[in-house]
Amino acid sequence: MNFSKLAPWNWFKDEESNKGEVIPVKNNNQVSTNSAGSLLDIHREFDSLFHSLRQNIEHSFAPFNLGNIANEGWFKPSLDVATSDNEYTVKLEIPGVEAKDMQIEIDGDTMIIKGEKKQESEEKNKDFYRIERSYGSFQRVLNLPQDADVDKIESTHKDGVLTINIPKKSLPKSDTKRIEIKSK
Repeated sequence: MNFSKLAPWNWFKDEESNKGEVIPVKNNNQVSTNSAGSLLDIHREFDSLFHSLRQNIEHSFAPFNLGNIANEGWFKPSLDVATSDNEYTVKLEIPGVEAKDMQIEIDGDTMIIKGEKKQESEEKNKDFYRIERSYGSFQRVLNLPQDADVDKIESTHKDGVLTINIPKKSLPKSDTKRIEIKSK
């Protein structure tokens, strides 16, 4: 089975470039009758479960291991990627970050969103028992699909949500030619 067809492009394949893994896109509308496919789905579910468990454990002990914060991407804003017939929409949740502290760059087929969430002024007369809010620099790297029109990308920032609209362009039709099979 050719698994490359499951992931014609992947939004996050370069975000953690040291891993170099591509995550196939799963279509919930398709029912798999292939037993190898269902085993692959089970394998992916276990991988996802253990990855989530590892992240939860790391974040639970993060206050005791401050050196690990920068390496593991402690402040990594959550995002949603959606599509419609004529555009892709990326929404990045960044409360407390002003538009002037963010930038969006396009490098080939890669979109880099970066910025910094600055810590508020220090309060002199307070002793903190717990600090859960994250501060610091962040970066998200998204690989754009082939039909993304990078020249017409627009973004807005409102109420702590950065919205990036990426129009779709029409791709050239494939030059598939059918050859007639003659029987003798």
